[in-house]
Parts: sequence; structure tokens; C-alpha cells
Amino acid sequence: MPDNSSPARPDGDGLLLLANSGAGEAVLRADPLPVIRERLPRARVQELGPDDDLGDVVAAAMAGEDPPRALGVLGGDGSVSRMAHLARRHGVPLLVVPGGTYNHFARAAGIDDADAALAAFTAGLLREVVVAEVSVDDGEPITVLNAVSLGTYPQFLAERTERASLGKWVGGLGAIVAALRAAHPVRVTHEGRTATVWSVFVGVGRNDPHRHAMMQRLTLDDPVLDVRLHHARGSRLRAMASLAFGRRTLRLLRLLHLVPPASHFERQVTGHWRARAQPGRAPGSYVHDGELEEAPQSGFTLDVRAVPAGLRVYAT
Repeated sequence: MPDNSSPARPDGDGLLLLANSGAGEAVLRADPLPVIRERLPRARVQELGPDDDLGDVVAAAMAGEDPPRALGVLGGDGSVSRMAHLARRHGVPLLVVPGGTYNHFARAAGIDDADAALAAFTAGLLREVVVAEVSVDDGEPITVLNAVSLGTYPQFLAERTERASLGKWVGGLGAIVAALRAAHPVRVTHEGRTATVWSVFVGVGRNDPHRHAMMQRLTLDDPVLDVRLHHARGSRLRAMASLAFGRRTLRLLRLLHLVPPASHFERQVTGHWRARAQPGRAPGSYVHDGELEEAPQSGFTLDVRAVPAGLRVYAT
């Protein structure tokens, strides 16, 4: 439940808000920065340039004479995830203002636009939310807000990133065509059992049992991981079809009989999931919150753990 113990003031005093200038370029929306500056006149609001590093800016502010008592971010899931990690590191709450192409965490938190975010902040409404931590080969954990994925989704995302200059839709279509031609399954070993899979999704909190690609979580306080494995029993076309997460797209694919049958999927609900991934001919990579991360091509151990009450966010 929300509480009224915000360390920052309703006028923005104590808040450092960073805006990702490159987020949401393919989305038509009014720039919320003028409204944010008007309604939070004492907040430190800074727009990041292409050469600015989110972590460096926050570290410099925290080392200053008047360190921020809350962090805010205007951007999509990738920016929000990185800022959430910094907020946890410095022990301060997070204000999320949706501003990217995809805003899955913001929507899950009931923050559909800048007005909703500012209303929660000025009212001092804080919620403790479950997060996850992912690490590779026992390395430094990374904060996860929505999901971690192996297999065809990282392969698709890598193809889409290469075509980013073509725009969201044209680049996405080109990525699908390329992935259909080049997608390869991955071998995953978990608790002594090895499976060959097209993809794995590890979501934060229980999700829709009829959906495989869990990009957006359903709840903020379910302290488990929802793991979905798509076993490599069908074609590349069906493997790509299983990545659809929009309801309309899923409905169309089901009408076309392209969605794999339920027998091709496996579900596990747990607080901790650790597996050895062997990419084989697939790239050595994984995705968390839409961010593509490189991993050893020779194989790597992926460790994901649910963290109850791991982050405080402004939300109703």
C-alpha cells in the first residue's frame, strides 16, 4: 500500500530528474519537460546528451554538497531500469515518468503519463515493489523490473538494433525477416536437466498463463519469478510468433494457427532461477528490460533472483 513518507517535497526540492533525450523518438507525444519544470520548480531537471552517462551524472550529484533525496527518470524501460538500479544503490526512491517507445514498468505501476507520475510524486505516494536481480557467471547483479530473456528474443532485438535508423516499424519488420532466417535454439541446463529451447522468459511476478513473451509484469508485489521455456519442437516461424505480446497480434496469429501449441511450453514459478546457457550457433547474449547484453559465446551461467520490497517508487 502507498505511504506518505516521501523524502522529497511536493515542489521538487530534493529530486534529481534525468531525461533521456533519445527515448521514444518514434512516438508522437508532447514534450513533458516544460510541465515537469513548472510543477516541480525546485527539482533539478537535466536532459542527458548523447555522450552523458546516467551513472556518472547520478554519482556526481550524490557526491555533491546537497545530494538528491529522490531520483527521477523520463524515458523508456531501459532508462527506467538503469535508474532503478542506481536508486537501489543509493537507497533513495524512484520517480518514473514514461517517455520511451516502450513503458512497460510504468504501465504496470499505473503511471500512464507524466500527469499520473507527477500526481503520485506531489502526493508523496510511495510503494515498495518487487524487483529481480540478474547476474552472469556470478558477476555483479543488475536490477530487473520486468523480465530477463534468452534465445530468440535477444536474437531479434540484436537484428532490430542494427536497423534502428530505419524506424520502429520498418526496422522491426526487417529484424523479423532476418531472425526468421538466422534464429537458432539454445541449450539450457537447470537443476541437472538439459533442454533445447527457442527461448526463455523469466518475468517478475506471476503473469498471464496463456502468454509466453512477458514484457510487462502484472503486479508490483508478487515476490516470485515466472519462468517460461519454449522448447525447440517447431519451426522458426512459430518460434518468432511466440514472441508476440500484443493482444491483437496474438489474436491474429492464433487465427492463422501460427502460435505453437501449449505442449511446446513449460512454466516454472520460483524465487530463484539459475541455469547454464550454451548458445551454440546462436549469439552469446541475453536481454533484461529491453536492454541487450553480451555474454560469453562459449556458454554462461544466468542467475535470476526475486527481491521482495527491493525498490521504492512513486505510484498510486
